[in-house]
Amino acid sequence: MRSIIPYIAAAHALVLGCCSAPQTSPSVAKPPTEDPAVWRASESAWLKNHTQLTFPDRFVKAGEAYFSPDGRQIIFQAVEQPAPGKAPDDFYAMFTAELGADATGKPMLTRIERISPPASANTCGWFEESRPGTVLFGSTITTPAVTDAPGYQRGSGRYKWQFPPEMRIVEMSTADAASIAAGRMQPKVIVGDGRAYAAEGSTTRDGRSLLYCSLESGQGDLRVRDMPTGLDVTIVNAPGYDGGPFFSPDERRICYRSDRRGDSLLQVQVADLVRDGDGRVTGSTNERQLTDNEHVNWAPFWHPTGSMIVYASSEVGHSNYEIFAVTTDPSSPPQRTRVTQAQGADVLPVFDAAGRRLMWTSQRGEGRSSQLWIADFVHPVPTKP
Repeated sequence: MRSIIPYIAAAHALVLGCCSAPQTSPSVAKPPTEDPAVWRASESAWLKNHTQLTFPDRFVKAGEAYFSPDGRQIIFQAVEQPAPGKAPDDFYAMFTAELGADATGKPMLTRIERISPPASANTCGWFEESRPGTVLFGSTITTPAVTDAPGYQRGSGRYKWQFPPEMRIVEMSTADAASIAAGRMQPKVIVGDGRAYAAEGSTTRDGRSLLYCSLESGQGDLRVRDMPTGLDVTIVNAPGYDGGPFFSPDERRICYRSDRRGDSLLQVQVADLVRDGDGRVTGSTNERQLTDNEHVNWAPFWHPTGSMIVYASSEVGHSNYEIFAVTTDPSSPPQRTRVTQAQGADVLPVFDAAGRRLMWTSQRGEGRSSQLWIADFVHPVPTKP
C-alpha cells in the first residue's frame, strides 16, 4: 500500500528506479480552483459525477481507500470525530463500508464499521480476493510506544510518513470485526515481529504472493512472501526508501515509489517480476523510472489495462498535491498528464476492477478536511501496456 500513516504537519493536513526517459510536460500552470463548477468542468475529460463519500461530521479525516474485488465494499483508514470534550485519536483506525447508491443513483457508503484493535495505529487495508470476507492491513495492534515514530520526511518536516517499528501486516475475517474493534480478540499477524516496520501490503488474486515494504534493513525494501511456504524474498533493495508497491493487473510487473537518489524526491518506478518454475516470485528486473523531476511523486496505482498508472504529485505545490497519470508502455517514453484541478490536496487515487471509477482522498470539500471522493473515470486509456 501507500500511505504509511502520512500526514501534513502544517495547515494542509492529509489523511494520511534505473534509467529515466524523456517525458511530455503536463499542464501544471493552470491554478487550482475552489469553485466546484469550475473544477468539475476542468476535470471533465477525466472524471464525471464527482461524489463525496465521507464527511467531517463522522470523520476528522479519512483516506487511502481500496475497492473490494466486486466493487461493493471499500476498506479505508480514518480518524473518527471524538465525543464532546474529548480529543481525536492520535492514529488512524481501519474501517470497511458497503458502497451503494441512494435513490437517485448517487454513490454512498452504508454499514461503516471499524475493524482495527482499539488505540492501535493502522494503515494500508486490502481485500483478499481469493478468500472473500478476509482483509489484511498494517497494524501496531496496540498503541505505539512513541507517537513521533521515525519516518520519511521532506525538507523542513512540513510533512512526513511515520514508520512505527510495531507496525505488522495482519489479516482478519470481517465477521470478527466487532470483537477485534472491542479488544476481545486480535487479528492474525502474518508478517512482522514488532521490531521493524512492515506494511503496505497487497496480494496476487490467488492469494499466493504478498507484496510489501519492510524496514528491517534500515531502509525501505520491497519483499514478497510466498504464502503457501512462508518464504520471503527481497525483490528491491537498492539504496533509499522504496515503498507503496502494487502488482500490475497481469501480475507480471510491480509499481512503487522510490527515494533512490536520497533527496526525498520520490519517483514512480515499475519493474518486471522474476518467477521460478513453480511460479514463486524470486526477484525483479528491468526497473524503469516513469517520473524524473524535482517533485514528490507517490501513491502509484495501476489502471486495470496495465497501460497507465495514476499517482499523486507535488508538481503544483506541496500545499496542493494533484493526481497525475503516466503511461507504462516500455517501448515508448512515458507520457504524463494532470488529472485533478481543485484547490486542496488530491492524493491516493485507486481504480475499481473495471476501471470505470476512480476513488481518492481529497480536501476539496467543505472545511478542507481530507475525505474520500469517487467519480466516474471517463478518459480513454492506451490499449498497449
